Amino acid sequence: MNAKNSCDSPCPIARTLAVAGDAWSILILRDAHAGLTRFDQFRKSLGIAPGILTRRLTDLTDEGLLEKRNYSERPPREEYVLTPAGRDFLPVLFMLGAWGRRHRGGGALTRFVDAGAGTDIEPVAVDAVTGARIGTRPIRIVEADGG
Repeated sequence: MNAKNSCDSPCPIARTLAVAGDAWSILILRDAHAGLTRFDQFRKSLGIAPGILTRRLTDLTDEGLLEKRNYSERPPREEYVLTPAGRDFLPVLFMLGAWGRRHRGGGALTRFVDAGAGTDIEPVAVDAVTGARIGTRPIRIVEADGG
């Protein structure tokens, strides 16, 4: 992690929030998953001030969720593409969206549709070890052992 966003907490949630815990960063990642790659595309989609967008794109690039690639030599132009870490963030976005649909719904809401099947995506978080849906069984937090 870069010095600006460093987080010494042993909690992986705290460490994730240090990297992508503000609304603009999450919305940029949403748009990147929808295929946006260029500065002007993000600016238009989000209605974000150019300075704020520049900072968030730099942070997401520094943290390894996006990478810059040249798409034009003359004039020199760059685009932002998802890295493997950025692509791994998609389930997080879908779970945030599912929570929002359930608890902040009302009115017209954007739908996320499986492009192949044409059906709405309804994400579910499942523990790969037990097969149980997360949230249906009690949890406990085990502190890191400092090693």
